[in-house]
Amino acid sequence: MMADIVNYNNDFESIIPIIEKSKMRAIRAVNAEMIEMYWQIGKYLSEKAEQSGWGKSTVQDFADFLKNAYPTASGFSAQNLWRMKQFYETYCENEKLSPLVREITWSNNLLIMSGCKTDESKEFYMRLCIANGYGKRELERQIDSMLYERTMLSAEKNKDLIIRHPAVGSLRDSYVLEFLDVPADYKERDLRKAIIANLKKFILEFGKDFTFVGEEYRVQVGNTDFFIDLLFFNRALSCLVAVELKIGKFKPEHLGQLNFYLEALNRDVKKPEENPSVGLILCTYKDDTVVEYALSNNLSPAMVADYTLKLPDKKLLEEKLREIASLAENTDDKG
Repeated sequence: MMADIVNYNNDFESIIPIIEKSKMRAIRAVNAEMIEMYWQIGKYLSEKAEQSGWGKSTVQDFADFLKNAYPTASGFSAQNLWRMKQFYETYCENEKLSPLVREITWSNNLLIMSGCKTDESKEFYMRLCIANGYGKRELERQIDSMLYERTMLSAEKNKDLIIRHPAVGSLRDSYVLEFLDVPADYKERDLRKAIIANLKKFILEFGKDFTFVGEEYRVQVGNTDFFIDLLFFNRALSCLVAVELKIGKFKPEHLGQLNFYLEALNRDVKKPEENPSVGLILCTYKDDTVVEYALSNNLSPAMVADYTLKLPDKKLLEEKLREIASLAENTDDKG
């Protein structure tokens, strides 16, 4: 009898993924319809403003009308109606972005519209939301930490390395860990423990394709035990990712240690169907020239990144991004 109940339960549970997928499709369909409604209202207001000179007082009257017509409905305040108008006018002539706005929530659309200056950054965050299912708080944190600018800077600075080792393209050369509560004179152990205590936030910064395997992960080589600070698995790359934490400036010998760990993982831990392991050295500070020299002939896929315990200076990152774009343009012109 018990065996029959277990079999029944297994059979019953097989329907759960079907139900969950249907629920998600229904949520996405409702969201798309709501965004389409806001789009059409925004279009209506934009045309009325252009053709009939509608201003704030008329839009307030319109908001009052909608409130009376739909007393239980929310989202039709005068302020939100102006946002719908701005929303439509921002994307109505953009064939690339206008389909994407229907795939993310209204609150995320508002965050992106107000927090991003360029079409490129808007597209970046839209696709990030679609791929990872970000809620408002997660997206807000990524915009505040200037993830787009940091990703673009990292990709440009490390393009030669990424060409040689495409797997490191999933890593960045700068991370923002403002959520860690570490003492003023913290040690590597304090940093590691703080990351473990804030693992959900760390993975949000690190990337949602990363899953945690273990801290001080033991690998045995010969008769000696070695311990990798943090070990992750990247589902998209299908490989292990070893992270070594360093307090202070990057030194070339750090890379030798990491390469040793990657070799041990590939020989003794990696499964046959998985790709070669990837490494990341996370340090307080790095000299880009020293890093470039150290990685130039490195055979293992590895990245050296620095981290900060506070949100980055927005103006400074934007200036660096403009400098790199300008250098790239000058190089193309000379070529």
